[in-house]
Amino acid sequence: MQHFDLVIIGSGSGNSIPDERFADLDIALVDKGVFGGTCLNVGCIPTKMFVHPADLAASPGHAARVGVDLELRQVRFAEIRDRIFGRIDPISEGGLTWRASNENVTVFQQTAHFLDPHTLQVGEETITADRFVLAAGSRPVIPDLPGMDTVRYHTSDTVMRLPELPRSMVVIGGGYIAAELGHVFASYGTRVTVVARGDRMLRGEDAEVSARFTELLGRRLDVRTGTAVEGVRPGPDGEGVTVSLSGPDGAVDLDADVLLVATGRVPNGDTLALDAAGVELDEDGYVVVDAHQRTTAAHIWALGDVSSPAQLKHVANHEARVVQHNLLHPDALVESDHRFVPHAVFSDPQVASVGLTEEQARDRGLDYVAVTQQYGDVAFGWAMEDTDHFVKLVADRSTGLLVGAHLIGPEASSLVQTLIQAMSFGQHPHAVARGQYWIHPAMAEVVENALLKLPA
Repeated sequence: MQHFDLVIIGSGSGNSIPDERFADLDIALVDKGVFGGTCLNVGCIPTKMFVHPADLAASPGHAARVGVDLELRQVRFAEIRDRIFGRIDPISEGGLTWRASNENVTVFQQTAHFLDPHTLQVGEETITADRFVLAAGSRPVIPDLPGMDTVRYHTSDTVMRLPELPRSMVVIGGGYIAAELGHVFASYGTRVTVVARGDRMLRGEDAEVSARFTELLGRRLDVRTGTAVEGVRPGPDGEGVTVSLSGPDGAVDLDADVLLVATGRVPNGDTLALDAAGVELDEDGYVVVDAHQRTTAAHIWALGDVSSPAQLKHVANHEARVVQHNLLHPDALVESDHRFVPHAVFSDPQVASVGLTEEQARDRGLDYVAVTQQYGDVAFGWAMEDTDHFVKLVADRSTGLLVGAHLIGPEASSLVQTLIQAMSFGQHPHAVARGQYWIHPAMAEVVENALLKLPA
């Protein structure tokens, strides 16, 4: 039986923990999946590499409004796919080769589960360790629908490696995965239908943003809100899939080449037999951690999707740095900073958000003020003939400080950064607006003008 000083379960952000400062420790890295984790292989990076050509493919529709006639001649899906994974796969393989070459690191590519607080079953082997880090990530949620076992379906883990561009696709889900991949395939030329149970897409966003996003995406593809999937079955002649729906239009059957299940992701903590280690899960299956990322077992730490409902790579990276420090300095622990966690949806339009929505501020009884600035009311917005997008800010009336920022429109994921900074460092909106130059006539002026709409 091998004994290690430290075992890390998960090769995503967890793989960033061992550096030269851990050279005197005997470490095991355990991951049965593709090396590098969700973000590298099936998440953030490949999806955004698909989004960029999708944005280009969708540009004729935007260009027409400013007097430029463009034509989309062809989308070479196989070339796009192979360019993306021709870069990503070697990075994953190279990362595994490099990590396995570390003299003090043993890599196990098998499933694992705890036998007791210090013992892990890894494949056919049993290992022990003094300390553990849980960074096991998440997996797609597969809804329990009649007929799911009779059809071939895809998730975000598999749909990007399709052999060819499908003619039609049904997407089940109304969250960010549905929003991003629906945009991608629709832009490439696939006939996409998105089926969402709720009355609008991106329901976790500010209500105004969510409603506007649903409206705008619905102009480009078939968005069916307030609609339930009653079941699925093989399509006509056994090809593709037939999806049975019930909604505002009554009972409807849709035939499609591809079914994409985009109903969220669930943490992998339930696969590790954590009860044997004394590690608690919350009611949603996330590993319970304290502010230092320590679990309910003092020698076990956790980070990323397995313990964070945010399920964001930048959160996992931050938590990995916290765990790394706390492993090295057990007498000088630091805490994770989860005060202002931003996120973005890379669809068309983009959405970005940080902090409280107006609804959350209201529910908390906060005395707040909310303002909205239209893209089309600043110079670059005029140049774009923009009539659809806006910035919305929510501030505490008593302090004047921002408590939330919500953007929908071009480059929202970049424009939000100034607002994240203002919130993180407690900067007053007017100090941010007037304490620095803003390039004229850059799009960033939409943020400047939004800040100036708040009370001084």
